[in-house]
Amino acid sequence: MTDTQTNWAGNTRYSAARWHWPETIEQVQALVRGSRKLRGLGSRHSFNTIADTPEDMLSLERFPEQVVVDRARQTVTANAGLRYGRLGQLLEREGYALHNMASLPHISIAGACATATHGSGDRNGNLATAVRALELVTADGEVVTLSREQQPEHFDGVVVGLGALGVVTRLTLDISPSFDMRQEVYENLPLAQLEAHFDEITGSAYSVSLFTDWRGANFNQVWLKRRLTAASDYEPSAQFFGATAATRRLHPIGELSAESCTEQLGQRGPWHERLPHFRMDFTPSAGEELQAEYFLPRANALAGMHAIFQLQPQLSKLLMISEIRTIAADSLWMSPCYQQDCVALHFTWQRDWPAVRELLPVIEARLAPLGARPHWGKLFTLSPAQVQAGYPRLAGFQNLLGQYDPGGKFRNAFVDRYIFGQG
Repeated sequence: MTDTQTNWAGNTRYSAARWHWPETIEQVQALVRGSRKLRGLGSRHSFNTIADTPEDMLSLERFPEQVVVDRARQTVTANAGLRYGRLGQLLEREGYALHNMASLPHISIAGACATATHGSGDRNGNLATAVRALELVTADGEVVTLSREQQPEHFDGVVVGLGALGVVTRLTLDISPSFDMRQEVYENLPLAQLEAHFDEITGSAYSVSLFTDWRGANFNQVWLKRRLTAASDYEPSAQFFGATAATRRLHPIGELSAESCTEQLGQRGPWHERLPHFRMDFTPSAGEELQAEYFLPRANALAGMHAIFQLQPQLSKLLMISEIRTIAADSLWMSPCYQQDCVALHFTWQRDWPAVRELLPVIEARLAPLGARPHWGKLFTLSPAQVQAGYPRLAGFQNLLGQYDPGGKFRNAFVDRYIFGQG
């Protein structure tokens, strides 16, 4: 089937000649065997061409919902195209939880893990760190199951696979007993307080997000997501390091309605309805924004923020909001947090790619010397050499691609450019 399709934001028009929506693993196998070039597509929340292909595009969004909880092993196995919000609902019914979720619950499990997408929290690794096993259709159409137990020598190279190893059809994730949370929002956190108490602030809750437009010496909002127990009697303070408790629900972009946001004001609720910033039954900002994000070593976080504050005049016409979050180190070869605790600086832009494209190199010039690694699925202009320099296990990943996809069936221009330095 030939169709014209775009990503979630509408800024990328996919170039695939043929689109496929298989509903069984056998159909996936047949499509892979019959294709010369093929990519698997998630929920289309990438802003660049990482998912693109000139030939066959395969989406798993029509796969039947399959979720199996293994109570003995504390894992859940789900079809790869399932969205995190739906998985959260199903897990909560069984009395279980994931360790974290991204801002949007609308993203697919496979796409998020393949690009090292993350939530927030000093002790929380990105979403891919929960992966214990995955089912993969390889270039010859065979189905293989890879796991941390069976392939310990290279499983860490497989999980953040950028869609280049094959079509991931199922994933097995670590889970834990369900828990409740409450979310509080504070306004106008002074930069001086963040400088003096950075570790205390980011460690003050299970998940902490800072929002800023980089105007003035403060942060517009602080979102604190606290994990609760049955006996929790915590009562939030009216002040938080000089910031003031919000008296109404807020959207990260202050002038927008908070209707799409998860509950705030300390209202208790289940984990899957508090960890994301946005509700599953709303799709915020679709087609209205562009996004870029850079991961800095935690030790360089404040230096990075100071560098961006100095660029405020250039940012003002294009920036909608920025978010700062912390992510724990991991062992995944192609994760931006490989062997280092990170702080992510996220930028939500007006949908004006020519102007954003001119501004990103200015930002990157400030952040690159601090060890910045871009999010794989967002916009950046760093050179292939600059990107590759951030990944000490790159050669091992290149070898894995050669092992699982020797003919390059799942490679595309993005992978050729940023993984192999070609084109």
